[in-house]
Amino acid sequence: MAYDQATAARVRKILSGRRGVTEKAMMGGLSFMVGGNMACSVSGRGGMLIRVGPDGMDAALAEPHVEPALIGGKMMTGFVRVRPEGYRTDAALTKWVQRGVGIAVTLRNKGAR
Repeated sequence: MAYDQATAARVRKILSGRRGVTEKAMMGGLSFMVGGNMACSVSGRGGMLIRVGPDGMDAALAEPHVEPALIGGKMMTGFVRVRPEGYRTDAALTKWVQRGVGIAVTLRNKGAR
């Protein structure tokens, strides 16, 4: 299934001024990498995967339109899936993208791959 091109364009706009951002087709969607670490991904299954880190899971899951990120039936620790209703507005999308970037920048820089 193809990812939502319009959402990907919105994410690109949010990240346009940030250095070290790359895009990579992976996990059935288009991932946005910061320093070689996935910050978020526009999913081919609908919605977005957002990196929230292990310590941010409970708070993120308490928010509306958010559920655990499952890959192959297993929960991805440190990631949540946000349904489109959760990032309908530009402000909401910016909040989620920045949340993912905030975690990605704390990780060891893997550089461009």
